[in-house]
Amino acid sequence: MMANIAISGFGRIGKAFLRALIADESVHKKINVVAINIGPAKPEMVAFLFKYDSIMGIFPGNVEYKNGFLHIDDYKIKIIAETDPLKIDWKSLDVDWVVESSGHFTSREKAELHLKAGAKKILITAPSTGEDITIIPGVNDSSYDAKKHSIVSLGSCTTNCFAPIVKVIKENFKLKCGLMTTVHAYTNDQVLLDVEHKDPRRARAAAQNIIPTKTGAEKVIVKIYPELEGKLQAVALRVPVPKVSIVDFSFETGDSLTTEVINNAFKKAAESDLKNILQYTEEPLVSSDFSNNPHSCIIDGLITKAAGNMGKVFGWYDNEWGYCERLKDFLKNS
Repeated sequence: MMANIAISGFGRIGKAFLRALIADESVHKKINVVAINIGPAKPEMVAFLFKYDSIMGIFPGNVEYKNGFLHIDDYKIKIIAETDPLKIDWKSLDVDWVVESSGHFTSREKAELHLKAGAKKILITAPSTGEDITIIPGVNDSSYDAKKHSIVSLGSCTTNCFAPIVKVIKENFKLKCGLMTTVHAYTNDQVLLDVEHKDPRRARAAAQNIIPTKTGAEKVIVKIYPELEGKLQAVALRVPVPKVSIVDFSFETGDSLTTEVINNAFKKAAESDLKNILQYTEEPLVSSDFSNNPHSCIIDGLITKAAGNMGKVFGWYDNEWGYCERLKDFLKNS
């Protein structure tokens, strides 16, 4: 059965998600993108920026905005320019899912506006508050109930990397507690040069500094594993790269650990229940080598560490493409 999808918010995630859909022929008979809400943006510029992308490269097909529609090769997608979801008639477009990727409607109260406008379900591309359920593909997919859940959060790119790590450690060792740092590429919510900001660190130039900031990753993990409440803490370091990030997770267990034992657990998971979600490598790679990698998390076995009952693992992730692959997979299977 074909699902009608609308994308609301056409920034980094919205554009990467559409590229991922177009690139995967297996979803062409399952997902139909009927509309894109671009908010206050200009349609002609949206078409230009979809075609020419500094990070993802030039889109290989034809892209044109014409008569209210974005034409991408054989695709014809209605363009809507509204900042208020209540002014969008999703019902007339028979929209099954709105992929809410604007970053502005992440709470239940705000996401529900899409439902009131006629959409059947909402998929939020960020951590949410008040959502029906948070799903992290590969970790708690089976918890999704199409009859009960209308407002779904797919967490964040970071939680989609972090959660599989926690899952493997939790299922193989007696996880007591852990500290996570995401060394994260800069994003559009940072600034090019220093400018006034409520967060003094966020006020600083993204491409010139390593910037400590907050992440709510541990809060999302606790939604999936409530028994870890108070046992995980996380922080983010925004660094001067435009794409690809890495999770550094240090943890304490009730077991005596070795690097070999830890790595074997991740190798096994990557070949079994977390196949296509988790990848394991022992190649001496750097961040750019993981650009466009479709996995949520790529364990770097060369830098796994162990000391007594403590361990440290590192998981790379393409914070745009890898996450959009999970959005696509969730919708394809829902």
